[in-house]
Amino acid sequence: MRIARGFALLPVLALLGAAPAPGDAVAEVDPFIGVDWGGGAFVGAAVPFGMVKLGPDMESFDGVPTKFGYRSAGRILGFSHTHLSGAAGKYGNIRVMPASGPLDMTDLASPRSAESDAPGYYTSKLTRPDVRAELTADARAGVHRYTFLSARPAHLTVRIDQMLSKSPGPEDQRFLGGSVHLASRHEIDGMGRYAGGWNMGGEYRVYFALVTDRDASGVRSWTGGAPSAGKDVTVSGDHPLGAVLDFGAHAGQTVTARVGLSFVSIHQARHNALAAAGFDATRAAATARWRRALAPITVDGGTPAQRRELYTALYHVMLLPTDRTGENPNWQSGEPYYDDYYTLWDTFRSQWPLLTLIAPDRSRDMVRSLIDIYRHDGWLPDGRSGNINGRTQGGSNADVVIADAFVKGLRGIDYRTALQAVLKDATVSPENPQKEGRGGLPDYLGKGYISTRYERAGSRTVEYAYDDYAIAELACGLGRDDLARAFAKRAGNWANLWDRSLSVEGVSGFLRPRNPDGSWAAPYLVERGTWPDFMYEADIWTYSLYAPQDVARLIGLSGGKAGFIKRLDTLFDHGHFDMGNEPGFLIPMLYHWAGRPDLSVDRIIAYRERDFTDRRAGIPGNDDAGAMSSWLIFQMLGFYPVAGQDVYLIGSPVFPRSTIDLGEGKRLTILAEGLGSDTTARYVQSAELNGKPLDRAWFRQSEIADGGTLRLHMGSAPSTWGTATPPPSLSDGAQFDHCPSADG
Repeated sequence: MRIARGFALLPVLALLGAAPAPGDAVAEVDPFIGVDWGGGAFVGAAVPFGMVKLGPDMESFDGVPTKFGYRSAGRILGFSHTHLSGAAGKYGNIRVMPASGPLDMTDLASPRSAESDAPGYYTSKLTRPDVRAELTADARAGVHRYTFLSARPAHLTVRIDQMLSKSPGPEDQRFLGGSVHLASRHEIDGMGRYAGGWNMGGEYRVYFALVTDRDASGVRSWTGGAPSAGKDVTVSGDHPLGAVLDFGAHAGQTVTARVGLSFVSIHQARHNALAAAGFDATRAAATARWRRALAPITVDGGTPAQRRELYTALYHVMLLPTDRTGENPNWQSGEPYYDDYYTLWDTFRSQWPLLTLIAPDRSRDMVRSLIDIYRHDGWLPDGRSGNINGRTQGGSNADVVIADAFVKGLRGIDYRTALQAVLKDATVSPENPQKEGRGGLPDYLGKGYISTRYERAGSRTVEYAYDDYAIAELACGLGRDDLARAFAKRAGNWANLWDRSLSVEGVSGFLRPRNPDGSWAAPYLVERGTWPDFMYEADIWTYSLYAPQDVARLIGLSGGKAGFIKRLDTLFDHGHFDMGNEPGFLIPMLYHWAGRPDLSVDRIIAYRERDFTDRRAGIPGNDDAGAMSSWLIFQMLGFYPVAGQDVYLIGSPVFPRSTIDLGEGKRLTILAEGLGSDTTARYVQSAELNGKPLDRAWFRQSEIADGGTLRLHMGSAPSTWGTATPPPSLSDGAQFDHCPSADG
C-alpha cells in the first residue's frame, strides 16, 4: 500500500520507522552480520524481495573495488540501486553520490563514519565532502537524503557507466552504452545497457528517473571531461556517462531525491519515482513491511545475540529473489515475475522450504514465476539474473523446488505444466548446459551416470538422481504412475559411480570417475572443485553422501550403521566438512538414519555455535541469497527439512519456545522443556506432537499442516528416543507402486 505521494512528512509513521517498539523483530536485525569473511550480505535499504536494493558500492583503501558492494574497511564510491545479497559479480547500477567544492566526476570516493543500517534505512557521514547520507527504499524506488554540512558548493552526481565487478573478465560486467536526459532543474532520466556478470548473462537495461525536492541552480550532463549543458547525451560502448545537479554553498542544506527504476521504460521509471513517498514516510513504510515479513517467527528466551542471529538471518532470507512483477521486459503475462534466483543450487536446500512454511503465498508466486519462465524461455532457470537464465552449477534444481511445493500441498500452481518443464530438464539436452537444463545428458540417459567425457560428472550424476526422484514424486501425485516408476528407478543412478574398493583414511566406498567405456578413472581427490572438475564446489567426502532419497542404501554401501557412523565421524573429525558451502547442509543430520540423532545434535550445535555469530564475520561462507541464513534459522528452531520431501528432522532448539505462523490462522509451536540457558540439555528424551507421543526423530508436513505443538523434553545425556524408526528412504518399500489415478 502506498502511503503518500510527494515529499510530505508523516510524523507518526516516521516514528514507527525510526524507533521500533521494544521486542519488535525489526529492532533485532543487524544487517552488518555476515558482511565480512566472504559472507557478502547486503548493506543498505530495501523492502522484502524488493526490486530496488539501494546501498553503498565500495573500494578498499588501496583502490580495489569489491564485487559484493559493501565492505567494512574502505571508501564509498557511491550508492547504487541494484544489488544481490551474499553473492558477488552482478549489478551496482545507477550510482548516485554527493560531492562538495570543486567537482571531479572521476574522483568522488570518500571514507565514511557514523554508519548504521537497519531494515529499510541506511545512514553514514561521508567525511570527504562533509555530507550526511541517508537512504531508504520502497519496492521500485530508492529515496536519498543528503545533508551538506559545510558551506561549500554542493553537487549531486549520477553515474550510469559504473557498476560492480566492471572489467573484461569472463565473470565480470560490461557497460554497453546508455543515455541521459536533463528533463528540468529537478529531474534527470535515462538508461544504461549492461551485460555479463557471474551468470555470463546477455544484455539487460536499467531505466531510471531521478527527481529532487528542490530545483538545482544548474544541471549538467557528463560524458568524460568537464560536465556540459547538453540536455541529451548518448554513448555507445564503454564510455563515461552521467549527470550532475549543482546547488548553492549553504551549510546545513538538505537535498532529497527519489530515484525510480524500471527494466521496461523511462516512463515506468518516472512513475515509480513519483509514486514513492517522502523520505520519512518511505522509511516508515519500509519498516512496517519488514515488521510484517519477520512476524511469522516468534521466540521466547535465548540470549540477545541469539535473537539477533535469528532475525537477521530471517531478514537475509527475504532479500532475494527479486519481485519484478510488471517489470518484465521480455514478455507480458498475468503470472508473477521474479528474477535473481541466485541460485537455486544454493537455495533449494533450505531457503525455499522455509518460505513455504512462513510465507506460502510468496513461495507459491515464486514457483509460478519459475513455471512461467519455462513457458516463455523454454527452460526452468537455476541461476537467473538480469532477466536471463544462467548459470547451472549442478542439477536442474527447480525440479526439487517444484516437488517440495507439491508434496507440501502448496496450492494455486499449475503442476501439470510444471511436470512438462521438469521432464524437459530430464530428457532434452540443452544447447548451452551452463545456462540451463542438464549437461552430460546423453551419458546419463545411456549409461546411468556421466563419464569423464563431461565436466562436473560426479556432482551432476548424484544431483540428477535426486532431481529424478523429485520428478517421480510429482508424476506420482499427478497420476502418472508410469513416469513415477521410471524416474524412481533413475533416482538410483547415484550408485553407478560408487566404487566399493576405493578407500581413503580408513573409509571404504566413494564416488569415483568412470571413463566412457565404463572403466574406473583415477580417483578424484581435489578438496573443492570448480566448473571443469569431476565435482563442483565440494569433494568425494561430501558428494558421496548426497543421496537424500535413499540414505538407507547409502548406509548399506558404507558397511551398515556402524560403518556409516565411522564414515561420518571421520568426515567431521578429519576436517572434511565445509559448513561454508551448501552441498553439505544435510550431512550433520545423516546420523538420524543410523539411529543416532544424538550424534546429529552434537554436530549441529558444534557448527551452529562456532561458525555462526552475531558479528560482521558471522556467516561461514557466501550467504548466497539467504541460503546459509536459512540453514541457521531451521537449526535454531530445532528441526530441518529434507528438501523436496515432506520430511523434517528434529534436532535441538535454541529457544525454549518458538512459534511459526503457517498462515490461515495455523501455528506450529515448538516447546523445548528443560532446555536451560546453555547447550548442556541438548538431547531430546521424549516428545509429543499434537498431544500424542512421538517416538521418531522426524515428522511429516501432513502432521503440522494444520498447525499444532511439538513438545520436546530435553536432557543432558543421550537417550533411546528416536533411535528405532529412521526417516524414510526410497529402498524401504514400493513408494511409487500405488500412485493415484490421473483424476485423483
